[in-house]
Amino acid sequence: MVVLNARLSALCALLVLALSTDAQHSSAVVSSVAASSSAAASSVLSAPSSVASTDSASVSTLTSAVLSTDSASLSTILSASSSPAISGVSSSVASASSVASSSVFITSAASSASVSASSATTGPPLESTQITIPISSYPFSSFPVPSASPIPGVFPATSPQSPPPPGSSLIPDFGPAWARAHARARQLISGWSLEQKVATTTGVGWMGGRCVGNIPAIADFPGLCLEDSPLGVRFTDFVTAFPAGITTAATWKRSLMRARGLAMGREFKGKGVHVALGPMMNMGRIAQGGRNWEGFGADPFLTGEAAYETVLGLQQGGVQACAKHYINNEQEHFRTQESSNVDDRTEHEIYLHPFMRSVQAGVASVMCSYNLVNDTYACENDRTLNQLLKGETGFQGYVMSDWGAHHSTLAAVAGLDMSMPGDITFSSHTSWFGANLTAFVENGTIAEARVDDMAERIVAAWYLLGQDQNYPEVSFNAFAMNDPATNAHVDVQDDHYKVVREIGAAGTVLLKNVGGALPLKKPRSIAVIGNDSAPSLRGPNGYSDRGGDDGVLAMGWGSGTDQFPYLVSPVEAIQARARHDSSGSQVSWFFSNWDLAGAAATALDQDVALVFLNADSGEGYITVDGNEGDRKNLTLWINADPLVNAVASANRNTVVVVHSVGPAILEPWIENPNVTAVLWASLPGQEAGNSIVDVLWGDVNPSGRLPYTIAKRPEDYGAQLVTGGSGSEILRIDYTEGLNIDYRHFDANGIEPRFEFGFGLSYTTFSYSNLRVKPVFHADRTAAALEAAWAAGKPSPAVEGGSTALWLHRPAFSVSFTVTNTGKVAGTEIPQVYVHFPAGAGEPPSVLRGFADVDVPAGGSRTVEVTLSRYDLSVWDAEAQGWRKPKGEITFSVGTSSRDFRLKGKVPL
Repeated sequence: MVVLNARLSALCALLVLALSTDAQHSSAVVSSVAASSSAAASSVLSAPSSVASTDSASVSTLTSAVLSTDSASLSTILSASSSPAISGVSSSVASASSVASSSVFITSAASSASVSASSATTGPPLESTQITIPISSYPFSSFPVPSASPIPGVFPATSPQSPPPPGSSLIPDFGPAWARAHARARQLISGWSLEQKVATTTGVGWMGGRCVGNIPAIADFPGLCLEDSPLGVRFTDFVTAFPAGITTAATWKRSLMRARGLAMGREFKGKGVHVALGPMMNMGRIAQGGRNWEGFGADPFLTGEAAYETVLGLQQGGVQACAKHYINNEQEHFRTQESSNVDDRTEHEIYLHPFMRSVQAGVASVMCSYNLVNDTYACENDRTLNQLLKGETGFQGYVMSDWGAHHSTLAAVAGLDMSMPGDITFSSHTSWFGANLTAFVENGTIAEARVDDMAERIVAAWYLLGQDQNYPEVSFNAFAMNDPATNAHVDVQDDHYKVVREIGAAGTVLLKNVGGALPLKKPRSIAVIGNDSAPSLRGPNGYSDRGGDDGVLAMGWGSGTDQFPYLVSPVEAIQARARHDSSGSQVSWFFSNWDLAGAAATALDQDVALVFLNADSGEGYITVDGNEGDRKNLTLWINADPLVNAVASANRNTVVVVHSVGPAILEPWIENPNVTAVLWASLPGQEAGNSIVDVLWGDVNPSGRLPYTIAKRPEDYGAQLVTGGSGSEILRIDYTEGLNIDYRHFDANGIEPRFEFGFGLSYTTFSYSNLRVKPVFHADRTAAALEAAWAAGKPSPAVEGGSTALWLHRPAFSVSFTVTNTGKVAGTEIPQVYVHFPAGAGEPPSVLRGFADVDVPAGGSRTVEVTLSRYDLSVWDAEAQGWRKPKGEITFSVGTSSRDFRLKGKVPL
């Protein structure tokens, strides 16, 4: 159950908000922001049938204690009554004022009243209860701003335009920049009418502007353009198709995470976009999850670091970043009708962490997700939006809905600041905000101070990024890319292809290499096998939103994509390299995955056979080969396993390259002795062919590491895709694994993976030595009392910004060691630090808490330092609502993966 905080001054109850609204068309708000409030209010609740036809607007049925199971009308409202008992149902719509004053508490159901948790015995697990915000009068007071003074050399005051360098121990203090931005925003909106402030919070409606999301111009404020995606500017041309988030995470290199973010930020700004809808940082809880590839893997620390660097890069480039999808949006199936039920400790330690790191990076906006969290929609969830995000992390930006993801006007009370795209359903000419929000303020349901706060947060983010100064105009039309009147075809690519190529190579993971099969040494004859090695017959953008699998796979499908300016296929790059090596080299190819005899014949007697495979997934609004966003299974696609074995039967030097959205089961061929090498190349973007050739030929020594575990069997993963459900049912997804996702589950249950999290080989070898660990002392004593209390095992204070407090995150212990390259070629090592909490702490056996990348010449050595903070050594105390050092000895290991530990030590607490 959601507990509303004291700021809302109301009890939470089981209630369905069955308000019947005739919402104004969101674009009409633009033209009528100066209209009288009385006119707006009188039109809000006049036509109950207008919203009743929209399934996504609200829950359609009530429990039998309130209504019969046949009731599905959104226009029915419980009659206002002075009695707390429910006396009946009104067939007409009450006035806004009478509804606001009603004390009736209502229980709602996802489908019929008979649905309950017990239905799991005959079908998918379903929820019987949905918790919504009760109609009441909600005063509002602003969140206190976390107070901390800048500390030069430790916590320097800075702005998004001047972040610390990648991997720096400096913790940027964006507080002063936010304070200035908020002051300017308050001044700007102080002269605005209520309708103008509301317009700032309400999108103009689907296809109502030139971007996928649009806030209208208001007085001197030019409005906002919001545009996908996490890997490039969507729905326009002359942009770069960057590697996916999962590929970037596989580099384990903060410098490349930052470089990609910066290049993307410059492209978004160059196109006139104010808000880039990324990065995506959901956790990959489900191996088959359709959108996992947009994010950064299955560990909160790795995902948090990638999110942090990406946000810093995007905003340094001038665009507002948007951290999404907040929160627990871990599968596509029934994403708008599933409740992710998560305990408080798991929420804090796993799923909130990347968003907290984004807040520390100064992120301007956060997008709440489609799903419910513990029976309340994520975009109407006081616990996650107000208490955790704005309260605990001290987030000073604004929360926008995913497109159509909120279901009431009272979402504003729960912490939603911006409705996107503005209409209830696309092009419905209705809005939960707009005139409805105006009316709710005028009748006393929502305080105008809350609308002030919403508008201020939105405008402050605009000021924070300096978008009030010489910002480019929007130069494209997302809905009509070929319209000459609205597309200027501005080229923003610069030399970003270099970053793409570098990340594609650095994110490639060498999983197997027998007898030095790789790197290739000027082979005279090369067979290139498999559809994934070729260009698509339709060209790189032949499938809408990349919703098809034909040719080399360089990104998944859905809204997380953009247009390829070009796409270098492996066969093209291999031919170019072979010509470079020797005029006598021979390259042959066979692109059919189904003609096994033809593939084997092509591979016969060749020096090396390169077999290219893939596995695709994406967003649920597109189905590819029966995969409705999420993958149906964990096999590689297009007859991949038989293809490998057929080629390997004909060629004893078969090298497999996999482009994949996530883990796959490799057991049918991974131990085949003729499969001499395997490269895991993820989704490398437009330079796919060049990136893989750089690694195949050894121009780049592979240093990529897996950002998830590759299992031997699908059932070895701790969390599985929940399917089923129909109509208005709400699936129940219980996060029963708690903290044990991905490698943590394998470790805790003694399951042997095929390739563990963090695994990756190199063309050279490394040794580790000289482990040292010591406390880090700071000259200032600004938080000595808090640090002493933590050392004594007391939880951190439950205050605004408590989870992002400087004393909790500044370096507390230094772990240093020596990495030596014991091979014959230069290489990059990725040392990883895993913390082992005492047995009674309730933590997984090993938890990633640090990593670095270090370039080491052949025969050389480098000293590496990784710091640990008090936060890194804490667990969440759900009862005390604070971070606490557990009782007992805390140890750690340094190694090359989550299972290959080379050095072990103890934290000197």
